[in-house]
Amino acid sequence: MLKDDDLAGQIIGDWRTADLDDRRRAMLVYAEKLTLTPADVTADDIEMLRSQGLSDRDVLDLVEVVAYFAYANRIADGLGITLEPWGDFGDG
Repeated sequence: MLKDDDLAGQIIGDWRTADLDDRRRAMLVYAEKLTLTPADVTADDIEMLRSQGLSDRDVLDLVEVVAYFAYANRIADGLGITLEPWGDFGDG
């Protein structure tokens, strides 16, 4: 979706040091917070996303994607599913 293999590789390696614009960085900060400490998410977090140009629909989409990945990972973990490794990003 990024259409930029180098940036995708940076994000996979460590998104905190990737060459991201403020909007994308804000989305990842929020996604990490929602994933690791969902009870700590507040209206201020939503306002931070809005200040970076995200619409309410964009915020909803972001929340749905984060929630879906959490759900899918819990299903896989709960069933003991071993996933195939992704391998090196951008090799083909």
